[in-house]
Amino acid sequence: MLQKGYTTGVHTSFAFKSAFDVFLSTNNTAISITKKIDNDDLDVTKGCNIVVIVSFDKSCLNLNKISHKPYICIDGQATLSVYASAGVGIITKPGLKQDVGYPAINPVPIKAIFDIFKNNKKKNRYKNIFCSVAVEDGKKIAKQTANSKVGIINGISILGTTGWVKPISSVAYLETIDYELDFASANSYDIVCFTLGNSAFEFVKSSCKDKIYQIDIGNFIYDAIQLAIRKNRFEIRLYIPIAKAIKIAQGYKNTHNRFGSIDFDIVQQWCKEDIQGAITIKRVMQIIKDKQKFKEDIKQKVKAQLYKWFKKNIKVTIV
Repeated sequence: MLQKGYTTGVHTSFAFKSAFDVFLSTNNTAISITKKIDNDDLDVTKGCNIVVIVSFDKSCLNLNKISHKPYICIDGQATLSVYASAGVGIITKPGLKQDVGYPAINPVPIKAIFDIFKNNKKKNRYKNIFCSVAVEDGKKIAKQTANSKVGIINGISILGTTGWVKPISSVAYLETIDYELDFASANSYDIVCFTLGNSAFEFVKSSCKDKIYQIDIGNFIYDAIQLAIRKNRFEIRLYIPIAKAIKIAQGYKNTHNRFGSIDFDIVQQWCKEDIQGAITIKRVMQIIKDKQKFKEDIKQKVKAQLYKWFKKNIKVTIV
């Protein structure tokens, strides 16, 4: 059985509770570090350390060097201010779930922190309480995400909606796609180009002249398109390599190898040429004579499959 784990948001709320309890018990600055539990997900934050500091003295916090506003919770006489520390990004562009100028911490984790704060009556001994959230190597990890593209700079996002990272569904990856779609909508993009793989990404980047917003969706064909359709805002274009296209044509909603392999008996039927012995699509493309016709046939099959799933015509390009 594949192992699931908690989101960065849940780990952050756990760390806050631990630090907050120690702070209230000792009347001193408290630090809590939690390692994001490893799992079978594809999240780049696996194994990272999340550090939360709680203090009555703001100068004790190691704040992100980019000036930003804190999330503030006022309950009774006590006020909690939550800042970003090193490795947690700052929002610099509109269109995300958080406002510009605030830490890149999703609303659900912030609410969880605020609920913990409100439910502890010992806090009323203090008027002002300060908190910072850090992720060790967060700035480095962020380079593997789309954060800078959507205006989250100098660190990663603290994500989470349900609390669980489900194996292979890659909640964090899909939340990033959802982030990018919100950003595209807020910035008046009418066309969203979904790409699978480096070749498709570079093809769109170098060849598309329209005002488009480009998103690399990994293997998450069905989920990404479904997210875009729910926004009811965009023309969707799909750019894919031939092997991924064949998997979609054969009904795969996720093109990762864990979900299954290409059925080459079906490919043989589609080719109308002898490809016996071919066990890769690269080899198939070496064998067949009319490569362009084969690509066009596959493209039509992909479009038909997408229409079957979504009842929507989607422009498909095989690169």
